Amino acid sequence: MSIVKDMSLAPSGHQKIQWVRDFMPALSGIEERFRREKPFAGLTIAVSVHLEAKTANLGLVLREGGAEVHLTGCNPLSTQDDVAAAVADSGVATYGVHGVNMEEYENLLVETLKCRPHLIVDDGGDLINLLGGKCAQYGDRLIGGCEETTTGIHRLHAREREGILPCPMMAVNDAKAKHYYDNKYGTGQSTWDAIMHTTNLIVAGKTVVVAGYGWCGKGIAMRAKGMGANVVVTEVDPFKALDATMENFRVMSMDEAAKIGDIFVTATGCKDVIVERHFKMMKNNAVLCNSGHFDCEVDVAALRAMSIETFPRRQNIEGFKLPDGRVLNVLAEGRLVNLAGGNGHPAEIMDMSFAVQALSLEWLVKHQEGLEKKVYIVPDEIDDQIARVKLAAMGLSIDELTEDQKAYLAGWEA
Repeated sequence: MSIVKDMSLAPSGHQKIQWVRDFMPALSGIEERFRREKPFAGLTIAVSVHLEAKTANLGLVLREGGAEVHLTGCNPLSTQDDVAAAVADSGVATYGVHGVNMEEYENLLVETLKCRPHLIVDDGGDLINLLGGKCAQYGDRLIGGCEETTTGIHRLHAREREGILPCPMMAVNDAKAKHYYDNKYGTGQSTWDAIMHTTNLIVAGKTVVVAGYGWCGKGIAMRAKGMGANVVVTEVDPFKALDATMENFRVMSMDEAAKIGDIFVTATGCKDVIVERHFKMMKNNAVLCNSGHFDCEVDVAALRAMSIETFPRRQNIEGFKLPDGRVLNVLAEGRLVNLAGGNGHPAEIMDMSFAVQALSLEWLVKHQEGLEKKVYIVPDEIDDQIARVKLAAMGLSIDELTEDQKAYLAGWEA
C-alpha cells in the first residue's frame, strides 16, 4: 500500500513523467528489451532516489523488466507529491511525502524495506544503513544493490573495510556514463537553475565561491564562469586546487573567500565546510547553498544559534539576521539546492545515470553466484553500451579502430 500526500495530484505527476520519458532515449531502449526479456521476473527492488519524474521513470522501467518495485525518496525536500501520486497510480508501491520531518522520513524508508527486497537502488546510503542496522531482518533475500552518489560510495567503502557491508554493491557513481555527465553537467546546470529560480538574482558580476573541485564542483564553477561570475574555488586537495588554477579560477581558503563571496555553493561531500567563523566575515545579503548530498556542509545550526532573528525571504530562502544587522540567506535549508529548490538534473543527463542503474542491477542478477559483500565497479561494457546508445540517439557517429590500429596500440613496437 502506497503512502503519498494526495492521489488527486496524480494527473500533474503523469504529465511530468511523460515529459521526461520523451527525453530519455537510452532508458527507453533498455525498457523495450526488459519488456521482452523480463530479467527481474520474480524479484523485488527497493529504490531510494530523489522522488521526482526521472526517478519515477526508472521505477517504471524496472517494473517492465518483471520486478515488483517499491519506490521512495532520499531527501524529504526533493520529493514531488504529484509525481509520487502518479507513480502510485501507475501501480508502483510508493512511499513519499514532501517536507516530512526526519523521523517521518526514516519511517517511509522502513516501510519501503518491509518488501524484503532482492535488489536495492540507494542514493546516499540510507537504505544500506538501515539494512546494516535496525532493518537487518528485511535484508534476508538481498542479492545486491547500486549506489548513486559520491558520498554514498564513501560510506560503502567504509563499511566494506569494517566488514559490515550487508550485500554486494555496484559503485554506479564511479561509472563514466554517470560521473562524467551527471556530476559535471547535470549538477552544473541544475544547481544554477535552482539558484536563479529561487533568488531571481543575476549571476554575472558576482563573486561565486565554489567549495570543492570534484566533478560536481567543476560543473558548478564552469557554469558560473560562463554566466559572467568571478569564480573562487576552495579545496583541500592540492591537485584539484592546481586544476582549478589552470582553469583560471582563483583558489584560496574559505577563511579568505568568506570575506569576498556573494554566492557560496558547497559541493564537497564533507561536513563543516562553512562554519561560524566564516559567517562572521561574510557580506550582508550573501547567499549560501549546498550541492553536496547531505545538509551538513553549511552549518545552518550554528548560523541559527548566532542569529538574533530568522525570517522567510522568498520561497525556499530563509534570512538569518546577525547581531550587527547583516543578513545571510540560506537556500533550501542547506539541503541539495538543485533538488530541494529545483527540479534536479536535466532528463537527458539522468537518462545516462539511470541507464547505468538499470543495467547494473541486471548484471548483479546475472552474476549473483559467487559475489562477495564488497563494492564492485561498473563493467566497461555497460559504460560503453550506454555511451553508444546515447550518441546514436543524438544522431552522432564516431570512428572505430581498425584491426591494425588495435594491434598497434596493444603492441610494443613503434
